[in-house]
Amino acid sequence: MTVIVHDLRPDVRADLEGFARVRHRALPYILVTPESLAHDMAHLHPDAHYRPLVAVADGKVIGTAQVHLSHESPEPGQGNVNVYVDPEHTRRGAGGLLVRAAEEHLAAHGAVRLFTWVLDEPGNRAFAELHGYRASRSAHFLRLDLANGTLPPLQDLPPGVELRRGSDYAGDPRPLFELDAETTADEPGDVDFEFTDYEAWLEQTWRHPLLDLELTSVAVADGRPAAFTAAHTDGGTRYSTAMTGAARAFRGRGLAKLAKNDSLHRARAAGYTEAFTGNDTGNEPMIAINKWFGYEVCGTEVRYVRELG
Repeated sequence: MTVIVHDLRPDVRADLEGFARVRHRALPYILVTPESLAHDMAHLHPDAHYRPLVAVADGKVIGTAQVHLSHESPEPGQGNVNVYVDPEHTRRGAGGLLVRAAEEHLAAHGAVRLFTWVLDEPGNRAFAELHGYRASRSAHFLRLDLANGTLPPLQDLPPGVELRRGSDYAGDPRPLFELDAETTADEPGDVDFEFTDYEAWLEQTWRHPLLDLELTSVAVADGRPAAFTAAHTDGGTRYSTAMTGAARAFRGRGLAKLAKNDSLHRARAAGYTEAFTGNDTGNEPMIAINKWFGYEVCGTEVRYVRELG
């Protein structure tokens, strides 16, 4: 059976639905919808050279690849290749074809180093190493049963602190952009990021179809956003923490924890039954906080890197 790789076509519903279906089957801890895929294709910065790919057999999408440059990094030439194949259609060559097409695309646009996330399973790791990638750090996926689990009780707000929703900033989201940029810059990772383009952030993050402004919680202290948790939802029953953090001047006061607890309680009240998040395996303080909320590790992935000649 012939496998064909081609670009994801944003105007073809079967492509978008097939991509989302494969990603959900292969990686159920990350929210992806046809609408979120179409939005990314329309709004990611041109310098990212974003090129999602699909592998098709008998007219059905069986594999996917998300391919782009880290254009927000101060160090040029950092590429990303994340390949996922439907678990029922592995060992048919789709993964290898996707990797080859992705690497050729990124190399043509100046990539010198490629990063990928690989599920921590023997077959997946062997596939990455076969293609010249070496393992580095790892990260956990965590899941919280909102329907049947018990959340920590809501806490009294410290003096001078109030909780707001993301929608309260609809008229002027710049304060949240500044908070997001500061917290993202301090996230552990292989590639440094600098968020400086407010208009791009509006298009790519603030107006993203997965972002739920009603469930996004912001802790305000001294009259400014001090900590937040950004909520993604899939329009069904699944909720995900896209980012949680506090401004440097407000860290150590439990404000990010306060915001996340508020968001989780409201998500449960809104009918969401599953919550997902992720942490580097070495980030023990954050893992401990998420376990306090009731999250349990449900999967692990390993970061692999390949240097291009």
